[in-house]
Amino acid sequence: MRYMPHTADERRAMLEKIGVGSVDELFIDIPENARLDKLLDLPLHATEMEVDASMQAFGAQNLSPSVTPSFLGAGAYRHHVPTVVDHLLQRSEFLTAYTPYQPEISQGTLQALFEFQSQVALITGMDVANASMYDGATSCAEAVLMACRVTRRKKALLSGNLHPHYRDVTRTTVQFTEFGVTEFDPILTGEDDFTSSLDKDVACVVVQNPDFFGRLQNFSDLAEKCQKVGALLIIVVTEVVSLGAVLSPGDMGADIVVGEGQSIGVPLSYGGPYVGLLATRQKYVRQMPGRLCGETVDQEGKRGFVLTLSTREQHIRREKATSNICTNAGLCSLAFSIHMSLLGETGFSKLAEINHAEAVAAADALSSIEGVEVVNDTFFNEFTVKLPKPAASVVEELAAKGILGGVPVSRLIPENKDFENYMLVAATETTRVDDVDRFVSALKEIV
Repeated sequence: MRYMPHTADERRAMLEKIGVGSVDELFIDIPENARLDKLLDLPLHATEMEVDASMQAFGAQNLSPSVTPSFLGAGAYRHHVPTVVDHLLQRSEFLTAYTPYQPEISQGTLQALFEFQSQVALITGMDVANASMYDGATSCAEAVLMACRVTRRKKALLSGNLHPHYRDVTRTTVQFTEFGVTEFDPILTGEDDFTSSLDKDVACVVVQNPDFFGRLQNFSDLAEKCQKVGALLIIVVTEVVSLGAVLSPGDMGADIVVGEGQSIGVPLSYGGPYVGLLATRQKYVRQMPGRLCGETVDQEGKRGFVLTLSTREQHIRREKATSNICTNAGLCSLAFSIHMSLLGETGFSKLAEINHAEAVAAADALSSIEGVEVVNDTFFNEFTVKLPKPAASVVEELAAKGILGGVPVSRLIPENKDFENYMLVAATETTRVDDVDRFVSALKEIV
């Protein structure tokens, strides 16, 4: 076995060393009524084969996107990840490498992060990117805190069409700080009207492109309005593949760009691990959270890499840190970089074109069903459909037919009953013609 359990004598020695009489004393701070007073209803022991068979059967109850038509999206997208990404990722020097506390001997790790930063800066149209964050939602929250530090203001405006999880995480992050957020209501048509709220007390405006409902927008005009009052524009991108086809946030005038990099190199899984992106203008670099790897030359003139900025709480005094995110999603950022390197600029753009084409084909097919309406006038690879009955029940009926048909808007915005009949549908390069045919056929029967 890889990990051997401790013997009774070893446990006794450890307890004696830390000065307690029993393991139970280690949990004294947990209220007694919250502790288990008996064993869980689980087998006490089983062979490895029995456990494996049991877990396989348990897992088979899930309907996996890898074995059935899937149109799931809403911030997590299924894309093809080349086998070589995993092959390189599992090399021991990458798989076992940790945070580069000693940069002079962590050249391979630093170079990988430097390449990641370069790629993120390029696709977002920004000057500089950091060495990754936990995920898109925490990146969004960190960007709001960053904007408040830069502007020395205390209020952020969050678009109603910002992904609900991103709004939730941002709200949670700032709740015990001096900063506050003003949230707008989600809207299916039209744009957020920030006119009456955008004043000299606002630190930043946070918008998303494509937005939660899949719509594409150009925020160039909003960027100008923000500049006039001294507020920063933060643009969120939950589907990073879209940057291969649409105007970059930097070209729209964004001051900070955040997003989720999962679509490149990282397969779908239950909640992660994902990789957060954060890029900004050069003038704001010293307020950027996380770390920044730089390129230099050593005393012999050879190319080398360094930690140029590392204003994390693990490196400096806690109250001086720009962020309390203590590490970077190193392995996921490496997967991102390997996949992006395999694609190249031309391949990245081609991948985006294919995604859009598959989504257009799926939207056309679904809109041909009586009672089904595609709401969006613009979209990349995800769009919203209106159904003649509650979307949550439709999704369950589709799953019973072996199809992951989409995400009910009501699952993520349960408080608004107006969205009960709306469903998010995503199509990527993994979507096949017969997948769409099965989806259309099943949906016709249901609605």
